[in-house]
Amino acid sequence: QVELVESGGGLVQAGGSLTLSCAASGRTFSQYAMGWFRQAPGKERETVAAISWSGGSTYYSGSVKGRFTISRDNAKNMVYLQMNSLKPEDTAVYYCAVAGSPWTGPREDDFGSWGQGTQVTVSS
Repeated sequence: QVELVESGGGLVQAGGSLTLSCAASGRTFSQYAMGWFRQAPGKERETVAAISWSGGSTYYSGSVKGRFTISRDNAKNMVYLQMNSLKPEDTAVYYCAVAGSPWTGPREDDFGSWGQGTQVTVSS
């Protein structure tokens, strides 16, 4: 079992930046892909970004590509989401999750352990 704790959310103006962090514990973190997801009010949860066990492969949704960067530090059991040029439509609860394999791409069904989420609000 793995425990994930997200942090770094908050209120930011459009055009600003935030960095989300996800601390993992309880399982060999470095062997598994990680992902960031978000859910806005009234909308389904969507995959934002994913990263393979080594960091060598990444995925970004079309809506964040070029603005967000996912990274990980296996020595610290951490995964990050750097978010730049934020837009009001990025407002959502952001979740990190761990996959059951070293790389799985964006398929949400492949991610089995989830954090509690952190709220990101972007004002216009």
